[in-house]
Amino acid sequence: MDVFAYDFGYSWPWTRGHLLVFILFALIALVAWRFRWRRWTTILPVVLAAWALAGSFIVHHVMRFNRPQELPTAQFFTRGSGRVLDVGAGSGRSTVMVLLARPAARVTALDIYSGYFGIADNTPDRLRANARVAGAEDRVTVQVGDMRDMPLPSGSLDAAVSVAAIDHLNAEGVRKALSEIARILKDDGEFLFITLNVDGWVRFAFPLPPGHGGYFTIAQNAERWRARLEAAGFEVVEQGTRPATLYFLARKRVAKE
Repeated sequence: MDVFAYDFGYSWPWTRGHLLVFILFALIALVAWRFRWRRWTTILPVVLAAWALAGSFIVHHVMRFNRPQELPTAQFFTRGSGRVLDVGAGSGRSTVMVLLARPAARVTALDIYSGYFGIADNTPDRLRANARVAGAEDRVTVQVGDMRDMPLPSGSLDAAVSVAAIDHLNAEGVRKALSEIARILKDDGEFLFITLNVDGWVRFAFPLPPGHGGYFTIAQNAERWRARLEAAGFEVVEQGTRPATLYFLARKRVAKE
């Protein structure tokens, strides 16, 4: 029942849009049936209502919009203790993911907290409130800052995560953000990068591209992100997919003397 416990603040088109479409077309179908309109005027809204209901299921139970992000690989940060940076933490879905999966870790949640990225009026207080629901507010530090120019010392963190945040940037912004993550990590520090995987679930629920780089094929999306990670100084040690999710577990390469 954690779907009701957290407040990640996503705007109504994301959280209730499909349900509103379902209600609209269900009513149209009911009226068409009641007044015996032509058959197609009943069948078409029934089909669209069924699509919208299925889309709502995908949003809430596959993409988990109002629940913490799921850790896609058990291999991330297996040492368990230390400092983890959440890049583009937003309202805390990925911060809570780390706090729950690694109960001895401390998280620095970094976000610029300006602009609109699907969450209205986002603030550090919302992230802290979600960490409080998870019972781990005392292990979170919120840092307001731009991921392209982080106000953090070099080599100061053990690991980093970023979920559906860096992919909002343009190509130069992505390059800067990945370089900054490599800079702040200790030697051999781990980076878990998670982005939207435009698989069948996403294409069904969102026939129009929902952002995050558009409708690349899965192979194209994987290839371009792997290349970007390697160019920033990371070695990809694991790559995989989960429903609506593409992830890379990477390790900072140690410069040879």
